[in-house]
Amino acid sequence: MSTTALISVEEYLRTMYHPDCDYVDGEVIERNLGEKQHGKLQFRLAYIFFVKCAEWKTYPLIETRMQVAARRFRIPDVCVYVGAEPPGRILRTPPFICIEVLSPEDRFARMQDRIDDYLKFGVPYMWAIDPDSRRAWVHTTDGSREVKDGLLRTENPSLTIDLAEVFAGIDG
Repeated sequence: MSTTALISVEEYLRTMYHPDCDYVDGEVIERNLGEKQHGKLQFRLAYIFFVKCAEWKTYPLIETRMQVAARRFRIPDVCVYVGAEPPGRILRTPPFICIEVLSPEDRFARMQDRIDDYLKFGVPYMWAIDPDSRRAWVHTTDGSREVKDGLLRTENPSLTIDLAEVFAGIDG
């Protein structure tokens, strides 16, 4: 039986992990980082939001520590704020969208914990995208659904991203 040494929030915050790790109730948790398709999709999504940032008034960030509860920190693959850049080195206000690019090693229960943390924190939209199956899911406090029409959408503000455009950008 293995045991996990618990650490304080303060120790987590002063420690640099390579790659960075989540922190959940005293436990440092490694993230599944995936392979080339994961990285290309992550970059492509951030790029789309970056290109549209003036028009959409959004501010995208990649792999930035986010405090979702007193003893919980998550590092979304991409997060998107509406309006100005959020203050501070660590994100402590909910973004408009958190995006997780799924890796082959991701398990449903572990991903559901991340989704629950984001939604409880106040993130209106959480998108999970699988680069291998070319499928995507939208999670909100109203429920979860698979994207069947190929369009990732939000309301207030209304933003639309075409999955075909996203996936075309990782094929070449």
